[in-house]
Amino acid sequence: MEQAGFTYRKAAGLELFLDHGATSPRDAVHLVFANELVRAGEAAPNPGVEESTDLGDFRVINLDALVRIKLTAFRDKDRTHLRDLIGVGLIDGTWVQKLQGQLAERLQTLLDTPDG
Repeated sequence: MEQAGFTYRKAAGLELFLDHGATSPRDAVHLVFANELVRAGEAAPNPGVEESTDLGDFRVINLDALVRIKLTAFRDKDRTHLRDLIGVGLIDGTWVQKLQGQLAERLQTLLDTPDG
């Protein structure tokens, strides 16, 4: 990534690459490691690479794995992304049954409060 002009940085326990001298981690490519917790005490580890689809030159994470990542992080932008997925019909009440514990509770909260 550095050969492509990105700058590596470790900030707040996260590993990331900043795009062409940007200074904010908000503008960075964040590295997410399979089967690891991003932060200690999180509700679930990141999904494994087997929860993705091989498209030849790259892999794309499956929707159910992405939803779990978003529910685990549960920052404002993650909740917004999840509400968008709910709004376009990619996630609905049947998903709560697929999840356990805190992740199921978080999704139910979003389903119960679609406008925030």
